[in-house]
Amino acid sequence: MSKQDKQGNCLISTDRVSAEHVIACLKRFKIVSDRYRNRRNCFGFRFIRIVVCNNRDLTP
Repeated sequence: MSKQDKQGNCLISTDRVSAEHVIACLKRFKIVSDRYRNRRNCFGFRFIRIVVCNNRDLTP
């Protein structure tokens, strides 16, 4: 592999790892790993709240 290919792969893997961390956080709250059993109209609101809390933890 050339140096450019290796640098490109490094950038892709960095993005992939950060996305996997977010997915793991959502699974911790069991909102995407299990079947959602509450009212359907509350799903979006809860999902947004979890994402906002996660983003607050990720920002320095």
